[in-house]
Amino acid sequence: MSRRLALGLAAAVAAVVLAALLVSEPSPDPIRAGEPAPVFVLPLLDGGTVELASLRGRIVLLNFWATWCKPCENEMPAMQRLHTALAGPDFELVAVSVDASRDDVVKFRDRLGLTFPIARDPDKGVAEAYQSYRYPESYLIGRDGTILSRYIGPRDWDADLYVDRIRRVLEGAGAGAAPK
Repeated sequence: MSRRLALGLAAAVAAVVLAALLVSEPSPDPIRAGEPAPVFVLPLLDGGTVELASLRGRIVLLNFWATWCKPCENEMPAMQRLHTALAGPDFELVAVSVDASRDDVVKFRDRLGLTFPIARDPDKGVAEAYQSYRYPESYLIGRDGTILSRYIGPRDWDADLYVDRIRRVLEGAGAGAAPK
């Protein structure tokens, strides 16, 4: 192939790529604190559904995870302890599994002794609405349905840092920036 032909071909490819970038939809901005949490209705592992709108008036910790995700598994015992410590009419922890297999989620829950609500999102539609593509990822949602904090990666949810933060929010204080 001649040098002139190679340069012409490279220029044509560059022009096509540039045109595709110019006409493509821009990706949405990441969900940030202060924005409304995307609404959802998801099936619960043991029947029934969970709907974000029905949790209005409560502080919600929404966690996206998968059974094949080792960091997710590692953080689950601390999430269970957080749930045990704070469960009540003002706080709800909802773990959203993105696994395709219900049986895998049941085995995982039973093996770890989890008692908090587990919802299923096998098509990842709700995870995508929250722009959660890495697991685990969690959102602290205020009583009014707005995002208070976004946590990418595993956390020691029963550590004083997080328990105290959530307690302050439950008491009506500390709605500002959260620990990272």
